[in-house]
Amino acid sequence: MSVTATTAEPLIVSVSGLRGVVGQTLTPEVAVRYAAAFVAGLPSGPVVIGRDGRANGPPLAAAVVEFLTAAGRDVIDCGPAATPTIGVVVRERAAAGGIQLSASHNPARYNGLKLFSAQGRVLPAAAGRVVLARFEAGGPVVAGTGPRGRVHADDGIADHVRLVAATVDVAVIRRHRPRVWLDACHGAGSRVARPLLEHLGCEVVIEGGTPDGLFAHEPEPTAANLAGMLPRIPAAGAAVGFFQDPDADRLAIATAAGHYLGEEATLALAVDAVLAKTPGPVVVNCSTSGMTALIAARHGVPCHVAAVGEANVVDRMLAVGAVLGGEGNGGVIDPRVVLVRDSFVAMALVLERMCAGPTLTSVADLAAALPRLVMKKTKVDLAPAIRGPGLAAALDRIAAAFPEARPDRLDGLRLDWPGGWLLVRSSNTEPIVRLVSEAEDEAAVDAALARAAAALAG
Repeated sequence: MSVTATTAEPLIVSVSGLRGVVGQTLTPEVAVRYAAAFVAGLPSGPVVIGRDGRANGPPLAAAVVEFLTAAGRDVIDCGPAATPTIGVVVRERAAAGGIQLSASHNPARYNGLKLFSAQGRVLPAAAGRVVLARFEAGGPVVAGTGPRGRVHADDGIADHVRLVAATVDVAVIRRHRPRVWLDACHGAGSRVARPLLEHLGCEVVIEGGTPDGLFAHEPEPTAANLAGMLPRIPAAGAAVGFFQDPDADRLAIATAAGHYLGEEATLALAVDAVLAKTPGPVVVNCSTSGMTALIAARHGVPCHVAAVGEANVVDRMLAVGAVLGGEGNGGVIDPRVVLVRDSFVAMALVLERMCAGPTLTSVADLAAALPRLVMKKTKVDLAPAIRGPGLAAALDRIAAAFPEARPDRLDGLRLDWPGGWLLVRSSNTEPIVRLVSEAEDEAAVDAALARAAAALAG
């Protein structure tokens, strides 16, 4: 990860993409320079382009398309598109790679570029490091001298719907015709969600369905941000409420009564649905709730742990032949569809479970059957003395404060003890340390977070 500006809102560049405030650190020129660093290493073939619906996206997309076509590259333009749809189109059209213009859950002033390999997945870390080095090396963007490339419009919606629908028993969902309420957050999610849900036989109520980036609330699908939306679910008479982030790779769930289940429950519910029909290994990242591991144990299959980051989870999924993977932020990765976090497959899997019996099972009842754990997350500002090299010593102090725990340094510091765990991990984007703890009761979680914060401070 690299910070390439010294302003209060720096341009964040990592092995998987770039993100910044549009008009400040992120301009069309910066986007083109990053795209040039990416395509310099691609094989021949078209490049897929999409954007998540933000109002500041079209000028950035236009600049990137102009650069690519001037350089002789054909472009497959998906327009406003969900991030997993870009992965589908890259793979289905045998493209050389893809670029999604999205700042994910960040506020409206942000945008970014996320890179996809020819396999239709987020760029692996090794390839991302090469792109990052090229970008940071600078140098002029050389104009093309040969024939211009062509632009072909292809939204990928039909392919995405087909692939997601193939993962579930459509007939059982159609039998119950559940009413589904969805907040697409004025992002790209409604473009696939509406035809998918209608294909599944659902009655569909969508809010924020226009991909214009005019967010009605802060876009990260957390309980605090969605508080004003939750009463709309029972008001609509819906059986379930779904919330997407602007690029629709994450899903949060709420009950018919408008009770927020959260993002951690999304992956747990999806894993339970898949393992009930297709037992096999699953993969989560090291900050994901232990619910998934307990569910995997119920089904007699292993749960493997990867470092935080979608690309790391996908790497591990491929290594172990996982039937499903994901992250506790509501990102479900189903290799039958695409090796990208996908809110649409998460919706389909949950709806199938709700509709599997002779009567509709409430999502509240499905959630009640999940393992009962308490998770809390907090963050601590890093004092100058414990930034950089000083952080390693701080992590050592935290490990020493938990002598009963088994330490793991896969990603930051994770400490596991019977009935609970703690993850301490520095942020890639801010001078903070994130603390996550989970246990069977709230008191144990609070105690672990307090002990870790005290040891961090020294």
